[in-house]
Amino acid sequence: MARNVIVLASGETERRALPHLLFHLQNRDVFVVEVRIPPRNGALSIQMAERLIKAAWYERLGVCPPDKFVILLDMDGRLPDHVLEPFRALPERLGGEIGAAILYASAQWHLEAWYFADAANLRGYLDGRALGKVDTSKPDEIHNPKLHLNHLLGNRVYTARVSEEIASRLDGPTIAERSPSFKGFLDAVMNGPGHRDG
Repeated sequence: MARNVIVLASGETERRALPHLLFHLQNRDVFVVEVRIPPRNGALSIQMAERLIKAAWYERLGVCPPDKFVILLDMDGRLPDHVLEPFRALPERLGGEIGAAILYASAQWHLEAWYFADAANLRGYLDGRALGKVDTSKPDEIHNPKLHLNHLLGNRVYTARVSEEIASRLDGPTIAERSPSFKGFLDAVMNGPGHRDG
């Protein structure tokens, strides 16, 4: 049975990149039908997550309601439980009016760290350029991966569009082998183990 998922994330980079990183899940009948982000570069707070969930639920209710929502948060090196704690009140705030599961996932720093997990394809995008002094076998430990990636691009500026171009060349299963945070995100999207409420 096919499952439809809506991901809530923090910005345009995620909105453009995540569908590519999750495309392989369609082989398992899991479809990310949308990645929703706060409008006008707003923060992904619990209040914003509540608004985004309600809007998506009621927009799709008569057509194709999502089976679940997955909230993806950047940890910026902080402990996941500390960052996720405020969001655990979402089911109570929604008061049972949303008939979909709400799950949580985290990127240890930022989603760009996941790109380094697929070193071969990232180097291919960078025309064979070396990836510098980072341990691609432990991408979740790369501090400030966005800045590191920006340096690797040389004269190009790292934008959401560039992020999408990179993500479209990467292999999700390869990333999951090296990045525990990406694996946790995949598990949440596929209804596997992880942080679940609802």
